[in-house]
Amino acid sequence: MKELFRRLMGRPFLSLELVGASLFANLLALAAPIYVIQVLNRYVANGVDSTLMTLSMGAVIAVFIEFSFRQVRHSLAKGISIKPDEQIARISFGALSRIKPGSLDRVTPGQQRQVLQGVDHIRNAYSASNISTILDLPFAVLFLAVLYLLSPELGAIASIFIIISFIIGLILTTAIRTPTRSLSDAALRANIITSTAIQESDTIRVFNAADALTQSWQSKFTLAQTLYRKIINRQGLLASLSNSIVGLMSISTIGVGAILVVQGKLDVGALIGANILAARALQPITKFSQMGETFLKANQSMTRLNEFLKLPREAETGSAKRDYSGSLELRDLSFMYPQTTGPLFESLSVKIPAGSICVISGQNGSGKTTLSRMIVGLIEPDRGQILADGLDLRQVHPEWWRKQIIYLPQEPGFMNGTLQDNLTINKTNIDLAQLNEIVNMAGLRRFLDETPDGLSTNVIDNGRKFAVGIRRRLALARGLVTGGKLVVLDEPTEGMDKEGSQIISMVLTNLHKQGHTVIMTSHDPQIINQANIFIDLNSKPTPEIKISDKILETKSNE
Repeated sequence: MKELFRRLMGRPFLSLELVGASLFANLLALAAPIYVIQVLNRYVANGVDSTLMTLSMGAVIAVFIEFSFRQVRHSLAKGISIKPDEQIARISFGALSRIKPGSLDRVTPGQQRQVLQGVDHIRNAYSASNISTILDLPFAVLFLAVLYLLSPELGAIASIFIIISFIIGLILTTAIRTPTRSLSDAALRANIITSTAIQESDTIRVFNAADALTQSWQSKFTLAQTLYRKIINRQGLLASLSNSIVGLMSISTIGVGAILVVQGKLDVGALIGANILAARALQPITKFSQMGETFLKANQSMTRLNEFLKLPREAETGSAKRDYSGSLELRDLSFMYPQTTGPLFESLSVKIPAGSICVISGQNGSGKTTLSRMIVGLIEPDRGQILADGLDLRQVHPEWWRKQIIYLPQEPGFMNGTLQDNLTINKTNIDLAQLNEIVNMAGLRRFLDETPDGLSTNVIDNGRKFAVGIRRRLALARGLVTGGKLVVLDEPTEGMDKEGSQIISMVLTNLHKQGHTVIMTSHDPQIINQANIFIDLNSKPTPEIKISDKILETKSNE
């Protein structure tokens, strides 16, 4: 309920109007039992038709006005939740796109999707109809108070059944809390397997993994179904008990009321009116108790979201230089992945002057991609600094820094949109002629000419449908659009054919001639031979660094 109070306090004047509309709607709801009492006591006793007509018209008018107030309340309740729902959705997605990648790596894609799906659970819990039901709860006291005025005995009976209904609802809601949480976890594991079946269809078929995957999915799905049935059964039990309580309360009210009528302590009209009042008093309690699972899911989703929002985000401000030369210094770098026995590398120190070529080599898993991502600013070292023209990357504005880099990741990813949108994402104002020149440099002209829509071709499935070589050429072109002074290429020739490797070589030659600093990860001897600076990550824990004589001479002149 904290979230509901937060929403109400966020719009205090609207909340006052909402409470006022609820008050008038519930006051007008008294018209029905009053009408019954008056008809039975006045019209039936005296048979005056004008009295019946007057009472009926008054009751009908009251019903229509009540309906109007409830509609107004519904609109006001929507107004209470519109901005908070939008804010939660915006914060959730904003966090997903702004959290530091190194921190986001610790959260599985399934858990990330679960956070975003939780936004729907929160929105459903605090919908206009649910808010209206909650606001009706205090007015159950109003109906009880009127009932006590008619007959303290019948008021006491209604109070007892209301308390019983509330306790049963509380017990059953508590009983489904653990299964609901377990269901969420089981559904997450089943969804992970489903995602694997969708994304890795070739692997599953080629390696005859269908039976094993199906068996794994079946076990997770069976558990989820068992938990789901348990929750549904308890919800069904709550609904059945609620109906039974309504029936038993009506029987008790009529039975005791009949005795009071016979004793002359109550008239028939008051008896029927009391039965209606008792039902109206119980109704919001019953509705609220049946909303237990909805609020449980919302609370779990809110807890999950709050934990997600605690993850550190990339800075949105920071230092920047007007003209970055391209120089880089790695100073005493150390990095160790969680749950590993030793550092990936440590005490890595090297100065990479502007315009030089640095090659990082090592076997698979030695840390080449990790170091590349560290230079780009996607992850931070456990110890040490990365300095760009003397600026610590921890201090710089991330957006500025990424505009200084031509980056080709080892596993390129793309957004679902047009090719042009993807290529120009980091420099949307690039001239079309310049973009076409870059397309030619990256060897994409033939591919685009063979594509009916050219640069307007839509990327689907985040580019996974493209051949590896095409993906890497597209990623190369995307990086070149930035025009940064620092070039970071992670295994640039991997997955490339001879023509692609030649394109990479020509691009590197041109960039180097233009004074760009080039950092590449590779175990390709032809690329390694081009290096002015060579970092061997196979040397553990401190990488071996080799610097060519030309660089040494430059350093001594400095």
